[in-house]
Amino acid sequence: TRSRPSYVTCWRAKFMEAFFSHVLRGTIDVSSDRRLCDQRFSPLLHSSRHVRQLTICNMLQGATELVAEPNRRVLETLASSLHTLKFRHLLFSDVAAQQSLRQLLHQLIHHGAVSQVSLYSWPVPESALFILILTMSAGFWQPGPGGPPCRLCGEASRGRAPSRDEGSLLLGSRRPRRDAAERCAAALMASRRKSEAKQMPRAAPATRVTRRSTQESLAAGGTDLKRELHPPATSHEAPGTKRPPSALAATSSASSSTSSYKRAPASSAPQPKPLKRFKRAAGKKGARTRQGPGAESEDLYDFVFIVAGEKEDGEEMEIGEVACGALDGSDPSCLGLPALEASQRFRSISTLELFTVPLSTEAALTLCHLLSSWVSLESLTLSYNGLGSNIFRLLDSLRALSGQAGCRLRALHLSDLFSPLPILELTRAIVRALPLLRVLSIRVDHPSQRDNPGVPGNAGAPSLIIGDEEIPENCLEQLEMGFPRGAQPAPLLCSVLKASGSLQQLSLDSATFASPQDFGLVLQTLKEYNLALKRLSFHDMNLADCQSEVLFLLQNLTLQEITFSFCRLFEKRPAQFLPEMVAAMKGNSTLKGLRLPGNRLGGGQTLGRQRGKELGL
Repeated sequence: TRSRPSYVTCWRAKFMEAFFSHVLRGTIDVSSDRRLCDQRFSPLLHSSRHVRQLTICNMLQGATELVAEPNRRVLETLASSLHTLKFRHLLFSDVAAQQSLRQLLHQLIHHGAVSQVSLYSWPVPESALFILILTMSAGFWQPGPGGPPCRLCGEASRGRAPSRDEGSLLLGSRRPRRDAAERCAAALMASRRKSEAKQMPRAAPATRVTRRSTQESLAAGGTDLKRELHPPATSHEAPGTKRPPSALAATSSASSSTSSYKRAPASSAPQPKPLKRFKRAAGKKGARTRQGPGAESEDLYDFVFIVAGEKEDGEEMEIGEVACGALDGSDPSCLGLPALEASQRFRSISTLELFTVPLSTEAALTLCHLLSSWVSLESLTLSYNGLGSNIFRLLDSLRALSGQAGCRLRALHLSDLFSPLPILELTRAIVRALPLLRVLSIRVDHPSQRDNPGVPGNAGAPSLIIGDEEIPENCLEQLEMGFPRGAQPAPLLCSVLKASGSLQQLSLDSATFASPQDFGLVLQTLKEYNLALKRLSFHDMNLADCQSEVLFLLQNLTLQEITFSFCRLFEKRPAQFLPEMVAAMKGNSTLKGLRLPGNRLGGGQTLGRQRGKELGL
């Protein structure tokens, strides 16, 4: 019989969870069964208490149904049972769907038990929707225009702005990073709400809201920019409420802390640059609402040209600077500073995962600003997001987060196609920024320009980026690294290992060293400085010329599990090396597991079986 998956602890609950999702999406026709369509029975309510994980797909199907009044008890049950919320293959959504999602996230995150939010495969993220999910996950809440007030927030918090004490608590002068984070997030939320407010009274059908349209709306009015920076009181604020002067003044304490690595200087111009007009694709008309049988083909047509438009990186950077300003800019207050006074801070999630979600400059800036004060975050996964030069802002925000009291970030998973920093320098920078990190997984598929010193202009010293000072002792227990092609400097890796005295598990994937001596230096460092190391894994490494170093490793009396997968161990002289390997294993009483998949054992398999019998394997 086939073994059951270990993650399924109760198959009845798993079935009810799948049943809930199918009923919510309409893939199960409830009317076809008289027991399910009984007026006294609610399939959603009956199965909601078993739901631990909910996935929202495409155009936010199910969000509107869950916040509807007939499903009020269903949503209340989900708020206590749901722990993981996933978004897959999101598409463009209309204003009504985003308003429903805002209420849903407020109920499930701020007043519920959801602790993890994951986004998967979003090739062209809609800026307004992405920022909405991020800000709500970080604990920010403000009702949308025309939306009903939250009955769970209490009568005392409705229809008023926070008091001066609450404002100083959110915008304390002792937390400059938090100032920039909250103000930037509030600015982007305010611009989105203003755009929605213009569309709601007209009862317009599905309308696309993209990053570019959001930013163009900020620049609309030209000479009326001052009015944008100080909008009138919104409908949910009490008339005549005075805003705290601390929120209206641009504080100099919000400037970034000095970094240990060198970055491009920010622009010191006091006035933002005018927005650059986008070039429309040939034959493409202005965005408009479409209905009828030809809507799907036109949507596909727009989708293709929007993908092409995303390649305008220069224009994208200008928009990002106008929207938020550089993280180390001279004016961190950006746009829409007063809008924060109407936002409230609630419970936030502890795990955030972004898989294959390309981050524009605006989205990356928003994420970095939020991260700098996201103290409840325990695990962060950024996988193939195209960060590029925004990795420097990410390092700044992580360093600021590490300095916050009560920071809980203990696991970081970072992978991308390219990185402006070589992977070992990036690892050193992360370890320096987050000394309390327990789990670090980092992978870069292709080398950066600085990985190739033979190219003119790429021979810059690592000290220009991360500094020559020693890495302080950290709390790393698990380190996984996936290297791009090219030889890696062993001293940089050894410096990380020397500072990680608590390391228990190490995994190196596709690592290449200039010589067997460099690989031996790494192994010697492990033996001397990483006495707590229990599990060691090497994958896709050419160790055919490092047989003596492998024998030295097998004599390490602290290791319990060693894996050599696709390392070409027996490519050279297998008949001689295998007996030496078995003899080294005999003298190691602590080693409990040795895995050798894909090592071209070939004719040595028979000899290996004989030696294995001697060891009782």
